[in-house]
This record gives sequence, structure tokens and C-alpha cells, in this order.
Amino acid sequence: NLKVQIFATDIDSNAIEAARRGLFSGSIAEDISEERLSSFFKTGDNGKTYRIQKGIREMVIFSEQNLIEDPPFSRLDLISCRNLLIYMQRDLQEKIISLFGYALNPGGYLFLGTSETLGESHSYFSAVDSKLKIYQLKEDIKSNQLEGKYDFLPPMTTTDVEQPPLAATEKENIELTLRELAEQKILEEFSPAAVLVNSIGQVLYIHGQTGLYLELPPGLSGVNNILQMAREGLKTELTNALHDAAKDQEKVFCPNLLIKGHNNITRTNLTISPVKNDSSSKFEEVLYLVVFEEVSSSDKDSSIMIYDQSFSVEEEEYGPESKKVIADLRQQLQAKEESLQNTVEELQTANEELKSSNEELQSVNEELQSTNEELETSKEELQSLNEELKTVNTELEDKVAELTQINNDMNNLLSGTGIGTLFVDLDLKIIRFTSSVTEFINLIESDIGRPVGHIVSNLKNYDNLSNDTQDVLDTLIPLEKEVQTHSGKWYIMRIQPYRTIENVINGAVVTFRDISEKKQLENEVAKMKDMLAEKDDSGENEKLKKDSKEVDTNEKG
Repeated sequence: NLKVQIFATDIDSNAIEAARRGLFSGSIAEDISEERLSSFFKTGDNGKTYRIQKGIREMVIFSEQNLIEDPPFSRLDLISCRNLLIYMQRDLQEKIISLFGYALNPGGYLFLGTSETLGESHSYFSAVDSKLKIYQLKEDIKSNQLEGKYDFLPPMTTTDVEQPPLAATEKENIELTLRELAEQKILEEFSPAAVLVNSIGQVLYIHGQTGLYLELPPGLSGVNNILQMAREGLKTELTNALHDAAKDQEKVFCPNLLIKGHNNITRTNLTISPVKNDSSSKFEEVLYLVVFEEVSSSDKDSSIMIYDQSFSVEEEEYGPESKKVIADLRQQLQAKEESLQNTVEELQTANEELKSSNEELQSVNEELQSTNEELETSKEELQSLNEELKTVNTELEDKVAELTQINNDMNNLLSGTGIGTLFVDLDLKIIRFTSSVTEFINLIESDIGRPVGHIVSNLKNYDNLSNDTQDVLDTLIPLEKEVQTHSGKWYIMRIQPYRTIENVINGAVVTFRDISEKKQLENEVAKMKDMLAEKDDSGENEKLKKDSKEVDTNEKG
């Protein structure tokens, strides 16, 4: 008594339409047992076709779906996907296996084809039977908050009562009591023909011989609706009576109906009674018992042979004009019945189309629920990500403020020392420079990023800055040189590698320190030494030596 809901999907709309019909060729008998064929199929076209029973068909919702692009169903207990993944690349297989893990309930099962594997997604599932490719989703994959939110299937009910063995049950069915035998015989001999149907006329059980009242229409297979099987003269009254019985839930009696058979007319009383369900009944819907009772044949006119253009005994008493009127009325009645039949068929066709549309809408609704669930999950993830980004942004703002402070300190330090500094990268392109460098190299802010060799310098007799810098980068040996500007100032130029905190060479640093005063003192010392050399014998020479020593002392100081 489990309520089962099956979602059958395919990307091919023609395949879905064929599946909706539930019609199979007679060749399936080679692969399906006779027991299953008789239990779940109805034969048609003299055994050439089989149609699935309505109870099985109503369990299945067919839907056109692209497994890769469309949202998946959710809260499923079982997914069967056989011989599909073998046609896909590995990354696409991983995506689909992840979708299956999302769609299944914790503990749900996955069936794959014999040539298919889970690949790297095996961590989601545990193998129930590796040979048969049956896997089960691990219980801890889904959170408890998602359980039971969209339950397609109710949980399996269990019972502690042990079922009797099959042999014992069959034995009890065989050993009928005398009372049951008597009741069965009485029903066979004396009870009228009857049919048990539901509110729409679907035949559930037939008792007795109903051939005088019902017959299968030609050209159709799998018909199990009493309204479609009713003979001429019965269909209209039967339809109205069943409608009234279902509406008022009371017995409906229709006496003296003339039902036309192959070569006779049968006078019949029709009774439709609602079957009240008790608390122990397994049927949830109200059923109806349709009873056909043939009127006693004591009246010879109750069953009269008729032919085309023939009349009953009562009608023979009328004159020719009355017979013509009766014939016209019969013709009009036949036209009305044909029109009504066409209307009923159109209504049935529209009902089937509405049923298919309802299945499509139900499938779309399930997809929308899954999409909504994904959006809720994405919303929570985005909120969490937004909080993280706010935290990171705050940290970055602190770092930027700290970096700005450090940058200001460094600029003030370099400017305060009065030492011209030039930074270049490994390609000898200018990265940064201090303002004092512009006194001997013509630099502006837009020169950042240009090679240092393209810049014109104010140095006298020196234009080898690029080569010297490259030599330092190649040898990692610092270089010092004394250079002079055109204005006469002297500088000591030092080129050394630029090392990062990670001890990586990332360019070079060129510094210029002003030594003009030192050069001037050196020139004065040289002049004094020359004067001392010319006046070695004079007393003034001693004084010059003394002054020279003082100059040397000051220079050292």
C-alpha cells in the first residue's frame, strides 16, 4: 500500500509522447513473464499490443527535461540512470553525479549501467553492490534542515506482525467453508449481472454475464470504462444515472430500458448503488455497483426480433404516416446520439490533453521548487561571502592606511637625507626617484616606466649609467664612482642590487651623495702641499706645515 511517484524524463519530446501512451508491441512477451503481463498489462489487437494498466500509468509523471541544463528534481528516494554517462566526458559525468547527490534523499539509491562508474564523486556514495552498480547516498551528505521539506514518497511503513508463509496462505484459500460454497453457487445462479466501477466509470470488477449490456468497441484496445462499453440504448441512461449517483450518493433506478443487441432488443432495469466504504476498506474513493436486471419474458413483446426498417408490435398498429414520423424521429435521435458521441470523444481527448498538461505543470513545479531551494542556498552562501568580504575589506583599509603612512615616512626620510635616489627594475626601467635626483638627471613624473638609458643626464664625461647598472645586476657587486655635474658639483654615485625581504633581487638602487665640500678641501690641501714644497727652507714653511696639519685634522674631523 505504498504511494509511489515516478518521474520519467527524456530530452526527446517524441520519446516522452510515446511513453505517455503506455502502448507496447506484442514482442515484449518474450522478455516479460506471463504473470506480469496478466497483472500489469491489457492486451489489444488480438494479442499484438499490450497497454500498461491505468493504476501503473498514474504513478508516472512524464516530463521533457535536459539533465545537464534544467534544474534537477529533489527529495528522491531512487534514481535510475543507466547507459547514459558512458556517452559523456569525465567533467560532465562528475557534474551529473553531483546533481544526483543533490536530488537524492540521504540514504537514497542510485542505479548505474554495468559499464559506468562514479569516478571521483565516489565520496558522496557508498557501494551497495559494485558488480550491479547499485550505490547509496551517505547519510551525512545532506543537512537535517533539508529532510522532509519536499517529500515525494512517504516513508516505508514497517510492522512487527510476521506474514504467514505463501504455502499456508494458499492452503487457507483452497479450504473454503460450506457457507462460502453455498453463497458462491447462489450468486452464480440467481444474482443479476453487475459491474463495480468508480465515479468516472472505470471497471474494477465484473460479476456474471454482461454480454447483453456491454461490449468492447471495435478498433480500440485496453478499454476498461463502462461508458465506452455500453451497448446502444444504454449509454445515455447509464451516463446520467452514474452522474446522479455520484452527485447525490443515493441509489438510482432506471426501469424498462431497451438495449439493442446484435439481432434483438432486451428490456432491462438498471440500478446504480453507491458502495459505502467501512473503516477497514482499502479503497479511499467511493465505488458504485451497476446492476443489470433483465425484465421477465412473460410479456412476448419484451424481446422482439428487429431488422432495419422494422417496427415493434405496438408500432404496427400505427398508420403509414405515424410510421414515417417514428422513422424521422429515430433518424433525428440517431443523429443526436452521433453528435453526442462525437462530443463525448472530443471531451475525452481534451481530458487526456489536460492530463498531459497537468503532468507537465507538476514536473515544472517540482523543478521550480528545486530551483527555489538552490536559490535559497545560493543566497545564504552570498550572505556568508559578503560578510567575509566586509571583513577582508576592513583589513585592506587598515593595510592601505598603514602602507600610506609607511610610504610618507619613507619619502620624508629620503628627502630629508638630501641623497638622490633612483630605483630601477630588472629591465632598467625607472620605478621611483627622489626630487634631489633631478639636479643631475633630467627626470619628471611621466618618466616612470621608461628605461634609464633614455634619460639625458647633467653629468660631465659620464654616460655609462645603464651599462654600469646592468653589470651590478649581473655580478651583484656594488659599484662606486665619483661624478661631476656641468655646474661643477661633485657626487659619489653608488649602484647596488635591490633586495626584497625574501632576499630576491628585484632591481637596482642608484644613490648620489654630494661630496663638493670634500673635493674643495682636497684641492686646498693639494695647493698647500705645493706651496710647502717650494718653501722648505723658509720659516714660513714651518707655519705652512702647521697650517697644513690643521687642515688635515679638520678634514679628518
